[in-house]
Formats: sequence, C-alpha cells, structure tokens
Amino acid sequence: MSYKIGLVGKPSVGKSSFFNAATMNDVPEGAYPFTTIDPSIGEAYVRVECAAPEFDESCTPSVGYCDDGMRFVPVKLVDVAGLIPGAHEGKGLGNQFLTDLNEADVLVHVVDFSGETDIEGEATEGHDPREDIDFLEDELDMWYLGVLEKGIERYRSGYHGEEKDIEVDLAEQMSAFKTNKDEIKQVILSLDIGLDPDEWEDEDKEALAREIRKRTKPIIIAANKMDKPVSQENFEEITADPAYDHLTFTPTSAHAEKALKNADEGGVVEYRPGADDFDIVGDVSGEQEAGLEQIRAFINEYGGTGVQQSLEKALFDVMGAIAIFPGSANGKSDSQGVFRDCFILPDGSTTEDFAYHLHSDIGDGLLHGIDCHSKRQIGSDHELGHRDVVEIISTN
Repeated sequence: MSYKIGLVGKPSVGKSSFFNAATMNDVPEGAYPFTTIDPSIGEAYVRVECAAPEFDESCTPSVGYCDDGMRFVPVKLVDVAGLIPGAHEGKGLGNQFLTDLNEADVLVHVVDFSGETDIEGEATEGHDPREDIDFLEDELDMWYLGVLEKGIERYRSGYHGEEKDIEVDLAEQMSAFKTNKDEIKQVILSLDIGLDPDEWEDEDKEALAREIRKRTKPIIIAANKMDKPVSQENFEEITADPAYDHLTFTPTSAHAEKALKNADEGGVVEYRPGADDFDIVGDVSGEQEAGLEQIRAFINEYGGTGVQQSLEKALFDVMGAIAIFPGSANGKSDSQGVFRDCFILPDGSTTEDFAYHLHSDIGDGLLHGIDCHSKRQIGSDHELGHRDVVEIISTN
C-alpha cells in the first residue's frame, strides 16, 4: 500500500505553509479563509536510516534520495481544503472536505498555538488552541455518528439477510473508513454497551462512533507558530491536560522549515530536513544572520522545526508503519545497486505481504524469504520488523 498523510486545519493557521515546507511546492498561502479551495497533493519524505552501510554497500535509491546514510522515502501528503465548524452538516466546503479527508490514512492537524486565529480562521488574540483541537475531533465524530446511525437503520430493516450481528451491518455501512466487523465488535465489547443497538443510549452511539474514528483516522497535532512565547505557554498547558493524553503533539514552525530549505537551495546554509542544526556557508547580512540564529535557537530547543518530525510521528509512531529494504543475502550488488528501494508497510506485515507488495506474481510464487542480516530462512508468515532487509525467493 502507499500511505497518504492528510494535512488538515481551519483556515489561516499555516497549513499551506506546512505543506509548502514539507513538499517545496508552491500552493497559495494567505491569512484569510479558504486560501486552499481544492486539495493539493504533493510528495513529502520520511527519514529511515539506510541499511546499505551495514552491508558495506552504497545505495542508489530508485525514488527519494539518501543523504549521508539517511534515506528520505517519499510519501503522499494531501493538503485538504480549509475546515470550519459544521462541516459534517455541509457548511463551508463541508462534504467535499470530508470526502477528501477520508482518502488519508492518518491526519496531521495543524493548529495555531499562538491563539492569533479564531475558530472561523479570522485574525484575533487570545484564542484557546484547545477549541481548534476539539472542533476537528467533534466534526469527525459527528460525521462518523451519522454513518453509524445509518448502519443501525440498516440492521433494523433486516437488510442484513442471514447474518443478524450488528457489527456486520455497521462494517458494511462504514466500509469507507477502512474498518471491519471484527474491529467494530472489539470496540463494542471494550465499551461494554452490549450487542443489541436497541438498548444503546445516545451517549453509547456517540462513544462508539468516537472510538471507531480514533482507530481509523488517528490524529497528530502539529503545534504551529511555536516560535512565539505565547505559543510555548499554551503548549505546556495543553500537553499537561489529561483530556489530550490520547493525542501526540509536535512543536512546529512551518515558517522556519521553509526558510531553511529556501536558504539551503540558495547556497546560504547547509541544512538537512529534520536536523536540529545547520551551517551558514554563504554571505548574509546582519539582519539575515540574526533571523537564522533565531531559527537555530528554535530547532536546537525542539530538535527540529517539527515539520519532518510531524510526518514521521504520524507514520511510524501513530500508524506503526515499518520500512523494509529488499536485499540480497549474498551481499553482492547488481549494476543498479542492491539498496535501490525502501518500502513502507503496515505494522504486522509478513514475508508474504512483502512479496505481494513487490508484485502479485512474486507473491503467487513465494517459497520463503531470507533475513539478510542473519542469512536465515524465514517463512511466509514471519512478521517483519522495522528496517529489516529481506530477500524474497519465488518461483516467479
């Protein structure tokens, strides 16, 4: 599968700036609602420590690139059009927003932690970022609830045929959310609300919709504009609030990331995305140097600008994805290099899953795999780990 990260947030919080910084695209940016009208899709990267040096090999990536032993593996990043409260009722870009958002596997919610944009995306002061965090989750939960209630009506209508289990009808109705009857039943049992929907109260249905949403549309918070003192105060207060323990937060300055990448392209600095420092190598004015030193202080304190970190936390920490390198157990490179590819797969992927990911014919003819580190044979049901190097032995 190819992972798709959705970038979401209310208007004017720096979402398009984040997208441009991550992809070096040039979508419109502006401090007014609906600067982004249609979703923009770009190529961003996540970092994976390259396996080639462990085999005394060099790598020649077929996609992405390698920088001093760090592979930058491409992923799709979708800048979804601006959201306002009431989207689940069709307000703003409403239904189109939700349709576009549903294409994403995980969401990065860009939030203005300075409190300088209100809930509608208009300029203000003193706005509580918690309202933004809550309103996105509430909008998604209400969207899921509406679909769930249709599934309950489906169950009551008898449309389910021979199978009369509620999780079957809910799974059919909610299939677009990439869930299934086993997962839904597990959530129902964990909530201890029983399997008879006629006995569910409104709060039971709301809790069920919320838990299914958390599993199928996980969210990470990119706390943007963290280079401002008020943002840091808000960050400390919100991350200490137990109500938000279920979320992952990343201190972020999209502006700093874009500035460093532009300076790197212009030969002013040497900067590797995600790094916590950079070198000034070109001529700069006193004002430019002062600005760069402010950015340096920020990334030294937080370990980076937060843009790269947000994408990697979303994919590897929240989704639990793993990176797998196709390799050769004999350690010999072909003319193109053994370490040409690095694939991102779901947690729990097996040798067989990897074989089919490479090609359906390879999967059909799978005999076994070889763990290139240990040179041991591994079976088709062997569960792979992050940064494994695997050779697939197939009849095809």
